[in-house]
Amino acid sequence: MSNKVTVGPKGERSILITRSFNAPPGLVFDAMSMPEMMKQWFHGPPGWTLAVCKIDLRVGGTYRWVWRNDAGDEMAMGGEYKQVLRPERIVSTELFDDAWYPGEALVTIEFTKVNNTTVMYMTVQYESTAARDGVLAGPMASGVEASYAQLDEFLQANQ
Repeated sequence: MSNKVTVGPKGERSILITRSFNAPPGLVFDAMSMPEMMKQWFHGPPGWTLAVCKIDLRVGGTYRWVWRNDAGDEMAMGGEYKQVLRPERIVSTELFDDAWYPGEALVTIEFTKVNNTTVMYMTVQYESTAARDGVLAGPMASGVEASYAQLDEFLQANQ
């Protein structure tokens, strides 16, 4: 599998994001769930920085992420953890402050070891097919690709 992100529809209301990383599952899991690690790579497209990263990684715990760009604009989101099973799986809700789709999404991230890599399968389930299709039509794929390229650099430097 390529290290390039793939994004596409799954079923009636979901998106499947798949990406492999040249690192063990535990390190990938931690890099995607520990604030001190996320602040080093989870910035999104050029010009944006993760300014706030609060995580209470337990069932019932919450998270809050705020990104800020060079012009001072912000994009923020948060949610609640529904399942945490290190290093295999994280399930959480997702709600943007200024959402461009209706309702809350349910995000399931699974980390699978394949040879010397970790394959991440992220399923995002929306309230409707229309909401899912609206997200697919937007710039989400390029944003996650930029973030995961930064994660690759972080993982290479921290193994």
